Amino acid sequence: MKIAKDILYKVPIEAVHGSTSITINKIEFDSRKIELNDVFVAIKGVLSDGHLFIEKAISLGAKLIICETFPAVFTEGVTYVKVISSNAALAHLAANYYDNPSSKLKLVGVTGTNGKTTIASLLYQLFKRAGYKVGLLSTVKIVVDETIYGATHTTPDSLTINHYLNEMVETGCEFCFMEVSSHGIHQKRTEALCFEGGVFTNLSHDHLDYHKTFAEYRDVKKEFFDHLPKTAFALTNADDKNGAIMLQNTHARKKTYALKSYADFRAQILENQLSGLLLKINNDEVWVKLIGSFNAYNVLAIYGVALELGLENVEALRLLSELESVSGRFQYFISDTKITTIIDYAHTPDALENVLKTIEDIRTKNEQLITVVGCGGDRDKTKRPIMANIASSLSNTAIFTSDNPRTEDPQTIIDEMEAGVEGQNFKKTVSILDRKQAIKTACQLAKPGDIILIAGKGHETYQEINGVHQDFDDLKIAKELIQQLGK
Repeated sequence: MKIAKDILYKVPIEAVHGSTSITINKIEFDSRKIELNDVFVAIKGVLSDGHLFIEKAISLGAKLIICETFPAVFTEGVTYVKVISSNAALAHLAANYYDNPSSKLKLVGVTGTNGKTTIASLLYQLFKRAGYKVGLLSTVKIVVDETIYGATHTTPDSLTINHYLNEMVETGCEFCFMEVSSHGIHQKRTEALCFEGGVFTNLSHDHLDYHKTFAEYRDVKKEFFDHLPKTAFALTNADDKNGAIMLQNTHARKKTYALKSYADFRAQILENQLSGLLLKINNDEVWVKLIGSFNAYNVLAIYGVALELGLENVEALRLLSELESVSGRFQYFISDTKITTIIDYAHTPDALENVLKTIEDIRTKNEQLITVVGCGGDRDKTKRPIMANIASSLSNTAIFTSDNPRTEDPQTIIDEMEAGVEGQNFKKTVSILDRKQAIKTACQLAKPGDIILIAGKGHETYQEINGVHQDFDDLKIAKELIQQLGK
């Protein structure tokens, strides 16, 4: 149990009706979860407005209402607090309720279009190998030291974040690495957190269904760095033109990494093979099990964070060489007939191009490259023709199929993809609505030595169609089909 005025600390309040000395039970922003003496935070969401459920929350026992607009009539015995932003209020309420757990460990946020999951997950892996208790908040999973929980969002809501950060503190974790999405920043989910550092990976075409313009998308990312304290570090990719923009107004210690530019942490690719990369980082050579130039950037970011958090150079390099690739990120297997199948989460134009160019760098050119790719429904439509153009241009055969169509017509999505294919590449494309059939067709077309890329879903083990999650694992299905076909 908590006192209302204690959890309201730092909440931007406009007006109060009632007493803030009342005792409260827990905080909820879903009226259906309200119990006696709870706090209900009314949030104006994309699909619904929590203000419409204030009366329901009170009927279920809510004693403290956080809202942006006072109701026309107040209920006796209930305290109402009018705030500037319910999202920002929730962030502070959650942090205060759990006694600000982010201030009790070293929390590092990773933001950018591509690479967030890989960097955060491998930092978790690296510091675990270094002997520390570590937490992870990622798209793939939430981990408290060694206990694994499922994840539903890249950046969870403020209550979920602080709940797990608190569990990490109680478990004795010293570090936590988390993905910070543009949605999470815009919706103030990270506002009340104390960060030890932030990492910027890159910025490319994504989420323009939500942010509307690329400039808005960029500036939301920048907000994260603008709010870092002087005691933190801000590590950005100097090879991305937006890297310098992220540092413009930050109070944090500025650090950079790059392959092509002058930077604090710089690398040169000496060898790039299917088995890994040989890198020269600053003045030291290190072999890592990750593949491709995009992973060279990820490795550099991880190295930079490790040093900023106090690891010795020699130990950081040793631990880098031991890292294993993240599930669904350039994950591959080779069949008995030497067909290489690669599973990757690439679901943006830039990510898809990076993966295809990485394959181009390591292939002999004697084999065929067959790419299976789709685009998600109810998401940014403008990237569909761009991704189809990239896939058809950089593959010998491109098979367009369903990704997670959600509530959209899968055929319409594919039609919009096909519109981006240039005339000279159209003969290299085929469209197959059913994703399993598309993967099977790729396996049937593949000859010994060929390469199959299945892009878009990576680690996901489901396909979302009309609001229903159906079991679907690209890696598992591809392995089964390759075996069935005797390839």
